[in-house]
Amino acid sequence: MTELPRADVLPSLLEERLAADPGAEGLVFPEARLTWRELSERADRLGRALVSLGVEEGDKVAVMLPNSALYAVAILGTALAGATSVPINLRFKETELGHVVADCDARVLLTAGSPTDGPDASAAHGLFPSVFPDLAEQDPRALQLHAAPSLTAVLWLDGEPLPGTVPPDEVAAAAEHVDGAELTERRGRIHADQPAMIMYTSGTTASPKGAVLTHRAVVAQARCVGAHCYGLTPDDRFWTPLPMFHTGGLMSLLACLSAGATYIHARTFEAGRALHQLSAERVTVAMPVFEPLWLPVLDHPDFASTDLSALRIVQTAGVPEKQRIMQERLPTAVNMQSSGMTETASYFAFNRPTDPPEIRLTTGGYPMPTVEVRVVDRATGEDAPAGTHGETLLRGAGCFVGYYNAPELTEAVIDQDGWFHTGDMGVLDEAGRYTFVGRIKDMLKVGGENVAAAEVEDYLSRHPAVRLVQVVAAPDRRYGEVPAAFVELNDGTVVTEKELIEYCVGRIATFKVPRYVRFVTEWPMSGTKIRKFRLREELAKELSEKGITEAPRLSSRAGVA
Repeated sequence: MTELPRADVLPSLLEERLAADPGAEGLVFPEARLTWRELSERADRLGRALVSLGVEEGDKVAVMLPNSALYAVAILGTALAGATSVPINLRFKETELGHVVADCDARVLLTAGSPTDGPDASAAHGLFPSVFPDLAEQDPRALQLHAAPSLTAVLWLDGEPLPGTVPPDEVAAAAEHVDGAELTERRGRIHADQPAMIMYTSGTTASPKGAVLTHRAVVAQARCVGAHCYGLTPDDRFWTPLPMFHTGGLMSLLACLSAGATYIHARTFEAGRALHQLSAERVTVAMPVFEPLWLPVLDHPDFASTDLSALRIVQTAGVPEKQRIMQERLPTAVNMQSSGMTETASYFAFNRPTDPPEIRLTTGGYPMPTVEVRVVDRATGEDAPAGTHGETLLRGAGCFVGYYNAPELTEAVIDQDGWFHTGDMGVLDEAGRYTFVGRIKDMLKVGGENVAAAEVEDYLSRHPAVRLVQVVAAPDRRYGEVPAAFVELNDGTVVTEKELIEYCVGRIATFKVPRYVRFVTEWPMSGTKIRKFRLREELAKELSEKGITEAPRLSSRAGVA
């Protein structure tokens, strides 16, 4: 067998698959099935096209694609070219998209889709004209966009391209001008501490920030998730409906690549189709994670008659009561929880399948070999005793190295000893298992999505009628929590709850749009600071008294559906 190059960089995962079993089925999507060899060939072609079209080693390549085999091709092709991929959340609207493309200094943006495709697949058609209004009049191979000064080309990989972009046939033709030797040379120069990805995540800042993940971190986590967390082998068939622009959807792909397991994706989620795919593909490990993506499967009318006997592990998350229900509905598979975040390229703690059910369903798991976990007293900085709440600190090969273009923010959260101060409260028990307790950060978790209150406040404050706004979490049966805005208006102005919600819809991601707006003239204060917890308590009490457990749905263009 040919000796493989360094194994701590992203291309090594694909090289190992080619050496072990290139003809094995690697990817399964509703519209495509690829072997590892076919994936490698497509990634190689895209890598050569990127080089031909001017991508240099270390350049940033933004990836704005729907869940598809093409996403895997884009991530691996970018790595082969020696560049850094920047996955873009397809739920972003014009404000976030413009910020991320400019902030990451993207040299090239990869996208696809046609106007008649679904919302995710047609996102570029809907957003580009407003985010990049001068795109259509540009030379597609030498862009000079006001909103993204570093961007020189938008490559349209499939579908109907917009004017000003490089169409699919020209991208394919560009690959023919670069031979494989150039990629081989670039591959040889990739080092473990080079950025492999920049994953944007919302935090307590007003805009999404880019967590820089090195090749070492990505590969370490991929290997650990595959072998340590799930115990994957080439016989496993792994299913998820999670977006591939998230660490969950993307790192599970790389975990399968590392272990040789088949990666099966739902592309878009619908409970009936998911149930059929789980059965037809003989899925052994399922990673729906969030209750809204698993309970509908368990509650589907066809669930009882569907053969899911191949399923051995289901990874879910949520409150213990719901966890117990999900385990009871499918007792033949082991339900497991974990703890993770973008800054650790997936998980930092994971339960063991051999743990008793009550442990698996109520704790976040044991720290992974790739990440050290501490819980410290915030006042003293000393380790908190077992069973005592404190701030969660993380360090290790699986951790990010900082936030892109944000040295002051990086310095504020990573100390001199390399510990990442997460701003989250947690607890370690006597056995060393970690459990998340709450957020110190002023942040919400909406159906699994991180939402910074400051980001929503920043956008709402631009409305001419708004003097001051504070965003808090409102309890919600469907999403866990949703944004709610308390607003003080400027003198002499009038605006309704619906109008403020409409102001946000279509301009910021739907999961960030406030579902409730309450108007105030006085604020609960503590010295000079607004006591947000009082606002949360006030709204929670109101909703409880009214029997409201789920926020009104939003339509795509209007306020409350």
